[in-house]
Amino acid sequence: MSVIAIVVIVVVVLLVLLFVGGLIANARHNREDEGPLRAELEAANKALAVAHAQDKGWDRTLLEQAAKEAFAERSAADVTDLHLVQVVDRPGTEDDQAVFRVVTDHGHEYLHLARHGEAWVPR
Repeated sequence: MSVIAIVVIVVVVLLVLLFVGGLIANARHNREDEGPLRAELEAANKALAVAHAQDKGWDRTLLEQAAKEAFAERSAADVTDLHLVQVVDRPGTEDDQAVFRVVTDHGHEYLHLARHGEAWVPR
C-alpha cells in the first residue's frame, strides 16, 4: 500500500471521528438546554393561567399574534417556534409584560412585549 493511500485513509478516518464527535456533543448540548427551558415554560404557563384568571387581557392567541408581528417588523427570519417564557402581571394593566423565546432557523432570541391599553407592543 502506498504512503498516499495510507495518508488518505487516516484523514478520512479522522474526519469521520470528528463528525461523529460533533453529533454527540450537539445532542448532549441540546439535552442540557432542554431542562431549564422546560422549567421556564412551565412557570410561564402557570403565571399566565393566574394572570388570565385575574385579568381578561391575557389572551394567549392575541399575545402570540402580537409577538409574531413584532418579530416580523425587526427580522425577516421565519419563526419556527414561539414559547411564552415569562409573564409579568403587575396591578392594573399598563405595566403588564410578556417575554417570548422566538426560535428561527438561525437560532433563538427573546422578545419582550408590553401592554398599552388593549394592545401588546414591543418593549
